[in-house]
Amino acid sequence: MRIQSRAIVAGVLFCAAAMLATVAAAADWPMWGHDPAHNMVSAEKNLPVIIDAGKAKGDSGPVDPATTKNVKWVAKLGSASYGNVTVAGGRVFIGTNNASPRDPKYAGDYGILMCFDEASGKFLWQLAVPKLAAGKANDYEQVGLCSSPAVDGDRVYAVTNRCEVVCLDAHGQADGKNRGPFTDEAQYTAGPGKPPIPQSATDADILWRFDMRDELGAFPRNQASSSPLVVGDKLYVTTSNGVDWTNKHLPSPNCPALICLDKISGKLLAAEHSGISRRTWVCNWSSPSYAVLAGNPTIVFGAGDGFCYGFDMDLKERWRFDCNPPERHVKNGKPLKYGLPDGPSDVIATPVILNDRVYIAVGQDPEQGDGAGAINCIEPKNLTGDITQTGRVWSNAKVGRSDSTASVGDGLVYLAEFSGIIRCLDANTGQEIWNHDTEAHIWGSTLLADGKIYLGNENGQLTILAAGKEKKVLGTADLKDAIYSTPVAANGVLYVGTGVNLYALEVRK
Repeated sequence: MRIQSRAIVAGVLFCAAAMLATVAAAADWPMWGHDPAHNMVSAEKNLPVIIDAGKAKGDSGPVDPATTKNVKWVAKLGSASYGNVTVAGGRVFIGTNNASPRDPKYAGDYGILMCFDEASGKFLWQLAVPKLAAGKANDYEQVGLCSSPAVDGDRVYAVTNRCEVVCLDAHGQADGKNRGPFTDEAQYTAGPGKPPIPQSATDADILWRFDMRDELGAFPRNQASSSPLVVGDKLYVTTSNGVDWTNKHLPSPNCPALICLDKISGKLLAAEHSGISRRTWVCNWSSPSYAVLAGNPTIVFGAGDGFCYGFDMDLKERWRFDCNPPERHVKNGKPLKYGLPDGPSDVIATPVILNDRVYIAVGQDPEQGDGAGAINCIEPKNLTGDITQTGRVWSNAKVGRSDSTASVGDGLVYLAEFSGIIRCLDANTGQEIWNHDTEAHIWGSTLLADGKIYLGNENGQLTILAAGKEKKVLGTADLKDAIYSTPVAANGVLYVGTGVNLYALEVRK
């Protein structure tokens, strides 16, 4: 069944030295987009082009390693994986569902965050999150956990399918220590009103949790999906607040779309008060980014009302930019409604920040299908207020709807459209240089690494293109199941998650 929540499908002041240390820390990929600026670019080298995903042992068995090419290891997931991989501290984290239970004590539908050993692919532990009783309105069946976790030292931050922010011990319960104020994992994993589930070494150790439904009144549309952003001692998270099943009524118009928590205690520190929820068309699914822009530490957020916002570290608005060009709002003198093929869109992609500029595209829940979109390049400088005109470097309204985060490098922007087209644009002008049709819908984002562009599509095809002004297809790989997540490169390995498998790919002799 196709579902709307698939659309969920995309680091107080950091001193300059700390920011550079985060970006240069070699090899790990500790959060969505690698670092707080969220540019989908990796410095890894010698990544594979020739890939064979191999054959399963029997009808539904694991992949036979002898039949693969350039596959380091394969880990079984569930049946749907919309979350994106993060890699840090020798561990690999990814969200999925419970269609292939790792532990028989968890029966039925759960949101699952899995942790694997980076070197071997061995399963280490999992967080099992019960589904919300409201069903598909808030927590769609079999979608799993969509958040890309952020790893900060021995702590792992994620947003669950229950619209909670959780802080986990990266070691799980294997060390036998409960390190946080939260001590009731047995009841939590069972769900409210059900008998507690005994815990073991392969279960997650929850340090603290912040329930955005209880604390803020958030009403997640189909699924909660933010990827947490760590900046110093603060944690920034999107609430996924949106409309109900009618597509019109907003149950919680005063709930903030973006909040800030203390990363150690989980205490609420700040919330945006720009009124985003009252203007939201469907939901707030984008994740926040961070950079110092023109000397101003700034949280950049693409919102469900189609605007990109710049906030200070306490989430007070500095500026806003309408990401929809005028022709998306009015045609032949008549207003265009949201949902029309040529009408306005919201922002699902994550803002990318590079050299004091912000790159951001508009799109819609993929259930709305293809339609007209736009990508913008914004330079906020020291501007305040509505900077739609004054902060615009360029806009390209010839691109289609996109839920994808861009990759920007060497003066070029690589962006995937939902329709299946990858576009290469000039980063200074926005003009298209080339495009390539993958011939299937794209939910994830491009990864620029090792002079290559990696991107998966709904048909399970991993496309590999040469980076640069000349279009060149280097290869494709059939991973046999839909790819809704984004490829990630860390420590010489390329990670690609399909609905059912996580592949660790490397050049092997």
